[in-house]
Amino acid sequence: MVAALVAHGPIPQDPAYHHFTDVRTLLGVPNFWNVASNLPFVLVGILGVRWVLRAMPDLSPALQPAYLVLFLAVGLVGLGSAWYHLQPSNDALLWDRLPMTLAFTALFAIILGEHVALRLGSRLLWPMLVAGVASVLYWHATERAGVGDLRPYALVQFLPVLLIPMILVLYPQPGSTRLWLALAAYVIAKLLEQFDAQVFAALANTISGHSLKHVVAALGMFALLAGLQRRAPHRSSSPLLS
Repeated sequence: MVAALVAHGPIPQDPAYHHFTDVRTLLGVPNFWNVASNLPFVLVGILGVRWVLRAMPDLSPALQPAYLVLFLAVGLVGLGSAWYHLQPSNDALLWDRLPMTLAFTALFAIILGEHVALRLGSRLLWPMLVAGVASVLYWHATERAGVGDLRPYALVQFLPVLLIPMILVLYPQPGSTRLWLALAAYVIAKLLEQFDAQVFAALANTISGHSLKHVVAALGMFALLAGLQRRAPHRSSSPLLS
């Protein structure tokens, strides 16, 4: 993938990316449903951070920082994406993509730690987080310079999506269903994003594919969180919404 991206040359941000099907204004909020549909991310992020602080030491203290970053980033994705959808632009997209890269890299570190080697996931967490943030900042800087280049960001986002299923198959561990559900939700979310207009038309112009993308992706993170709760020792377990 690295070789292919290097050979491909710079990939600028397509201006059409900022054009969404559902641009209705409700309650004075432009693009209302694309903004409001980010609320599940915020809720899952809050629940996740709370759960990790209370129960993770009983599960895997070495990966507690990675899980904390993951759910904190999920909550920030909701805020960053809502901000972006108020007035879509490259500058606003920066605040959407930064927390997304934190979530991607933290999840990848978690999977490396739980399925390959605990020390590997723990040690790679911070370098991968830095690499993820750097990829977004690089894209933004190149866009402002008029030579936009998405290649590092594309690598950070999509390489783990290809590697994670391989890791789950080659290094199976009990309780990986939550990870498969999260991956399935991600794939469905990307399809909803791709067919934004078609979903909007199929649902009689009630809600668009992009808005549903946010909800489905957040449900994937909730499935991961629910799986964590089931793994926790009885003395640490409590309802997610308590």
